[in-house]
Amino acid sequence: MSKILIIGCGGVASVAIQKCAKCADTFTEICIASRTKSKCDALKEKIEKEYAARENSDAAKAIITTEAVDADNVDELIALINKVQPGVVLNLALPYQDLTIMDACLACGVDYIDTANYEAEDTEDPKWRAIYEKRCEEKGFTAYFDYSWQWAYKEKFEQAGITALLGSGFDPGVTSVFSAYALKHYFDEIHYIDILDCNGGDHGYPFATNFNPEINLREVSANGSYWEDGHWVETKPMEIKREYDFAQVGRKDMYLLHHEEIESLAQNIPGVKRIRFFMTFGQSYLTHMKCLENVGMLRTDPVMFEGREIVPIQFLKALLPDPASLGPRTVGKTNIGCIFTGVKDGKEKSIYIYNVCDHQECYKELGSQAISYTTGVPAMIGAKLVLEGIWKRPGVFNVEEFDPDPFMEALKEYGLPWVVEEHPALVE
Repeated sequence: MSKILIIGCGGVASVAIQKCAKCADTFTEICIASRTKSKCDALKEKIEKEYAARENSDAAKAIITTEAVDADNVDELIALINKVQPGVVLNLALPYQDLTIMDACLACGVDYIDTANYEAEDTEDPKWRAIYEKRCEEKGFTAYFDYSWQWAYKEKFEQAGITALLGSGFDPGVTSVFSAYALKHYFDEIHYIDILDCNGGDHGYPFATNFNPEINLREVSANGSYWEDGHWVETKPMEIKREYDFAQVGRKDMYLLHHEEIESLAQNIPGVKRIRFFMTFGQSYLTHMKCLENVGMLRTDPVMFEGREIVPIQFLKALLPDPASLGPRTVGKTNIGCIFTGVKDGKEKSIYIYNVCDHQECYKELGSQAISYTTGVPAMIGAKLVLEGIWKRPGVFNVEEFDPDPFMEALKEYGLPWVVEEHPALVE
C-alpha cells in the first residue's frame, strides 16, 4: 500500500508533505490531517498548482486529500485512519499527542512514525507526575521527555505485527543514523559521541524560536544531562558552555542540553562511554529566555487570568512569530552532526559526520527555513523506508536499530548531503 496519512500541518509537516508529493512513485496518495483543515487545504492547493505547472511532465503526481482531526482524541484518530486506510501514519503533530496516535495505530493495525518522543502537556498532572518522579529517581535525569512511555508499547506493536519508528527527524533521527553508520563503516567500537547542533541563521527578530515555542523553550530552560560510564550526569541549565568552529558557519558558543537521542544511543551503541548533546545559542536569545522564565511565562500549568484559565507558555506561543513564517527572512546556514571517537583495528580514531543546510536555499525550494527542512526531510525518508518494507519489523524501534545505509543514501538524494571529516577538532 502506498498511501500515507500525515497528521500535522506546521512548518516541519509542510516540508515532509511537499517532499512526499515530489516522491509520488512511493507516496501515490497523501492525506493531510490537522485540527485546522484550512491549513491543510492551502498546502494541498500549493502542491496541486506545482503539479499543474508541469502538466506535460511524465513525473508521477500524488492524489492529495485533507481532513480535520483532533489528535488528542483517540476515537477521532481511529475513525480517520479507518476512513483513509493508509499504509503508514506519519505523526508530525506535537509530542504531547504521540501516545494517542500510537494507540490509534495499534487499534487499526497501521505502522507509525514520529520525529520526537512523548512528553506530557500538563507536567503538574498528578498521575503523570507520579510516574515521572519514579523515573527521575531510577534513571537520574529530570527532563520532562523520555522514551520510556513509547518503549512500553514494544510488545503491543510486536503482537499487532506493525512497526513504530521513533525519532525520524534530524536530532533525533539523522544524528542517530550517523551513529549507526559510523559504527558500521568506520569503527569496531565507538567510545565517545558529541552531537553538535549549530544554527547560524538570523531571522531579524529580537526573539523567536525556530520550532514550536512550547517544545523549544521547555527543552532549553531545563536541566542539561549527559551519559557517562553507564549513568546519567545532570547539570544546571546552560551550565556547560563550549565554543566550536563550524564549517561554513564559523565560531559559535554552544551549551550542553539533555536530548532524547542520548537515551536511545546509550542503549543501542554497544561500548559507548559518553554521549553529549550541544546546541548553539546567542546571548540575546538566552537573555530573553531567562527573563521570560523569571516572570513565569514558561510555566506549563494553568493560571487564572481575568476569570479564565490560561497556560502561560501557550499564551507566549501566541505572541511569538510562527516558526513556519520565518523562512522568507532567515539567512545563514545550519551545521548539525556528530563527532565520534573510538577504535578501529586496535587504533584510536575520530571522525565528524555532519550536514550543512542553507536557510535561503530551503526557502527557495519549499518555502521553509532550514530547521523545518532538516526535520521534515528525514521524516519523509523514515516513512518511505517503512512503507517500502526496507525498515519494517514488528515492534517499537529507534532509527539507529535499522541498517543506516538506505537512509544515508536517501539523505543525499532528497536534499541533505553529508560530509565525513577525518581527524576533526574535538570538544573538550
